[in-house]
Amino acid sequence: MFARVTLTALAAGVIAGVFLWAAHMVLTTPLIQAAEVYESASAHAAAPGHAASEHGQAASEDDFRRHGLTLLMDVLTGVGFAFILSGLLSLTNLAVDWRNGLLWGLGGFAAFFIAPSLGLPPKLPGMETASLDMRQVWWLATAAATVAGLGLIFLSGTAVLRAAGVVLIVLPQVVGAPGMESAFEPGGVPAELAARFVIATTVATGLFWMVLGAFSGYFYNRFDQNRDYDNG
Repeated sequence: MFARVTLTALAAGVIAGVFLWAAHMVLTTPLIQAAEVYESASAHAAAPGHAASEHGQAASEDDFRRHGLTLLMDVLTGVGFAFILSGLLSLTNLAVDWRNGLLWGLGGFAAFFIAPSLGLPPKLPGMETASLDMRQVWWLATAAATVAGLGLIFLSGTAVLRAAGVVLIVLPQVVGAPGMESAFEPGGVPAELAARFVIATTVATGLFWMVLGAFSGYFYNRFDQNRDYDNG
């Protein structure tokens, strides 16, 4: 079983991570770069002569490193979430293929993005945020509560447990995220740019989870321990 989970996580995670990187390059990276112009406009005054050329070359090299690091982080993110997803699949012991894997992916999207984003929406550089430690604690608690809540709603057999699942999902939103009063304030970034970033991040992340779920279901079924290898 461990081999099945590992193979599934690596295969699905790498594919989904590369897909996420491509989505970031197309949808969110241009918006981040635009926000960085507003954040440090005073430090990027145009320089005359050869200095501008040197600055352009340095910027190009910096972009190359940034895109490479983004690819690495997106692949690691894909593999990490794929381990969570395939691990949950192994615990439930349910039959799965790419179709219902897609539904599991949508559940992951709801738990790890939609629910936390209700209190902590995606932020561009230059936008006001609460303390990082406080945001991380609330994000983790919200994601964990939503995963548990969805599990109770869709996998339990009693109305009482399903009701408890609803409570778990709603509770973090009732408590509220740290700094929620300014969560949707654009700060020094134009409001239109901030709104476009939220939409672009939502689309990119949603597609990522759909790809991750579908491929996790496919590979989990494909790497059936009874069919592909003798020992799991």
